[in-house]
Amino acid sequence: MSDRDPRLYVEDMLEFCDCALDYAAGISRESLDADRMRYDAILRNLELIGEAATHVTVEQRALAPQLPWREIVATRNRVAHAYLGIAADTVWSILRDDLPTLRLLLVALLEALPRSPPAP
Repeated sequence: MSDRDPRLYVEDMLEFCDCALDYAAGISRESLDADRMRYDAILRNLELIGEAATHVTVEQRALAPQLPWREIVATRNRVAHAYLGIAADTVWSILRDDLPTLRLLLVALLEALPRSPPAP
């Protein structure tokens, strides 16, 4: 078990979500397809969202049952282990349909989580 404050993993998820959304801001699907570096950066952040989700405690997850925890982790696994990649349509759908909602739910979860006392 890590000594890291478990709340930080939810904060990480939010940060990675923001990064992916920022990278995709104002671009079309065609532009994303043509920009390999941007596409790869977005994929990496999707992977990191899922990785951080694996460290969110059961108790924290219970505070946000509407979050698709299994799907978030499964997406991470697909990105990390699918050698031929993940379909561009799927990435675009995640960016446009899932991440904005995920972001809102993560903000709400952070507000519901107790803050850790400051270190002495």
